[in-house]
Amino acid sequence: MKSFTRQNVIKNIAALLALFILLCFDQYTKQLAVTHLKGQNSFVIIDRILEFSYLENTGAAFSSFAGRQVFLILLTSVVILIIIWKFMTLPEGKRFHGMRICMLFIVSGAVGNLIDRISNQYVVDFIYFVPINFPKFNVADIYITIGVALLGILLFFYYNDKEFDALLSIRRS
Repeated sequence: MKSFTRQNVIKNIAALLALFILLCFDQYTKQLAVTHLKGQNSFVIIDRILEFSYLENTGAAFSSFAGRQVFLILLTSVVILIIIWKFMTLPEGKRFHGMRICMLFIVSGAVGNLIDRISNQYVVDFIYFVPINFPKFNVADIYITIGVALLGILLFFYYNDKEFDALLSIRRS
C-alpha cells in the first residue's frame, strides 16, 4: 500500500513529533497563566498595548457558544478528524508541504483547546491586545490563526484549479 512507504512513515512521525511539541508549548503557557495570572491583576508587557490577563473561556472564538461544551467538544473532534484524514490523503510531493504545515498548526491549536475543554470545561485564555480591545486568546488560538491565514494564502495564490480540486476531493489523489 502506498501509504506505508518509508518516506510516508517518516513524514507522519515528523508531523506527530511537531504536533507533540506544539501541544506541549501550548499547555505549558496555559499552565503558566494558571499559576501566575489566576486571581491576579493583569501583567503588563507593553503599557496600553499588550497584557497577560487570566480568563476561563467556556465558549469558542469571541466567546461564541459559551457554556455549550458538549457541542464544542463534538464539533472540534469532527474538525480534527477531517483535517487528519485530509492530511493523510493529500497528494504526494513537495508542492503540498505548505498545506500539511497549515493543517498541522490548525490541528495543534484545536487539540490544545480541546484538551482544556475536556479536562477543565473551559479554555484558558490570557493574551490581551489593549488598543483594539481584542478578546483574550492563547497560544493554541495563535496556531489556528496562523494555519488558517496561511491556508487562505495557499488556496488563493499558490494552488492552481486542478490542485485545488484535488485538495477538495473526497478520494485520495
